[in-house]
Amino acid sequence: MTTWITICDTCKRDGWDQGDMALTDGERLATLIEAEAEGAVKTRRVSCLMGCARGCNVAIQSEGKLAYTLGDFAPEQEAAEGIVGYAKLHAESATGQVPYREWPQAIKGHFITRHPPLPSGK
Repeated sequence: MTTWITICDTCKRDGWDQGDMALTDGERLATLIEAEAEGAVKTRRVSCLMGCARGCNVAIQSEGKLAYTLGDFAPEQEAAEGIVGYAKLHAESATGQVPYREWPQAIKGHFITRHPPLPSGK
């Protein structure tokens, strides 16, 4: 199954309006994640994951596996590397669960929710 990183491209962190405002913080993080993920996992952008109080937000998902929402990321390379690194581990896991000791440091403390897979069949 394909693992996807869904990236909120409308996220704006506190102080966003103090910068050049050419791009949202979500757009900046999305660009970094997309470059880091190329050829490893799939990415897509959506407008609003409704986690505005904890932006920048991403979701890591795959059919039949646990799904995770992560947030409170700065739009920086270290965050993108950690998110993609975790998504690769998620892809390798049969259930989507990754042992804590394997988590990239950059994603620790950023988990918001975990969703069980949807039931299959009827």
